[in-house]
Amino acid sequence: MQRRDLLGLLAAAPWISVARAGDALMPVAVNQTTIESGPLLIGNAPGLRVVRLPNGRAASAQLVAGQVDAATGSETQATLSAVLQPQLRIILTLAECHYRMVGRRSAGIQGIADLRGKRVAYTPATSSEYFLRVMLRSAGLDLGDVTPIKLEPEAMPPALVQGQADAMAMWEPHPQNAIDLLGKDAIVMTDPRKPPHAYFERFNLNTTTTVLNDPRRRAALVRSVRTIAEVSHELTANPRKHWPALSQAVNAPVDVIAKAWPQFRFPARLDTVSLLSVLTDMEPWAASVQKRPPRPREALAGMMDPSVAREAGR
Repeated sequence: MQRRDLLGLLAAAPWISVARAGDALMPVAVNQTTIESGPLLIGNAPGLRVVRLPNGRAASAQLVAGQVDAATGSETQATLSAVLQPQLRIILTLAECHYRMVGRRSAGIQGIADLRGKRVAYTPATSSEYFLRVMLRSAGLDLGDVTPIKLEPEAMPPALVQGQADAMAMWEPHPQNAIDLLGKDAIVMTDPRKPPHAYFERFNLNTTTTVLNDPRRRAALVRSVRTIAEVSHELTANPRKHWPALSQAVNAPVDVIAKAWPQFRFPARLDTVSLLSVLTDMEPWAASVQKRPPRPREALAGMMDPSVAREAGR
């Protein structure tokens, strides 16, 4: 996605372009549809004003355009956005999530190899696409071996039920919704080389060097990371207590969140070694999406800044 496309997204959605209100709080763009955003959606991080957006692409677009001071998003979005906004820095991993691929047994699907020629739903230029490509590669397939169905996440489970798609590659809670809707017809596919999951998402908090170099805003980020860590500990230690608030925040039923919960962790830390390995694996895909040469490992390492997490004791 090019810069003009991201700015076009903002222009087409004027209700999200008012992030910088006349207050002293730091605006942070947050994907309000994902469980991964939980530590910010149900917490009350000091000094931050959460700007709720419909997806991670919109949140990243706000950061790229300078509409907000920080944004949440998967490492795939950070990898793409950092080309458009070289000052982007990943400062904290909010959540880690195993992705699941769901298909219909009635479509003749028992495993990844059976996807050849099948209709597979995904969302382009997102972690959904990256996950799908990784899964297909595990069976010696690529995107050209399937019939791609480009859909937004919430449209995928109904498409499977209605027979408009045979399988889907998506983040939670949508795979769980598909499993519940399909019942015994659901098949959860795994990478035989890496059972039970092929892709382990790192969902991060991102900002820019401009913000990091501003003492006031940097101090607000440090305080917020401490609160995020407290909320993350609560989500880990007492999840059931917080499911109702999370359900309301992300508009997903409590029972769906409960069933999808084993896929999640909330580390509130930044493991630069592990993340750099993921970014390195992901970069060829990002380069192909943006039709550019892959960046070297050193450039990817520069996307991460662990200093805020260190100052916050993480």
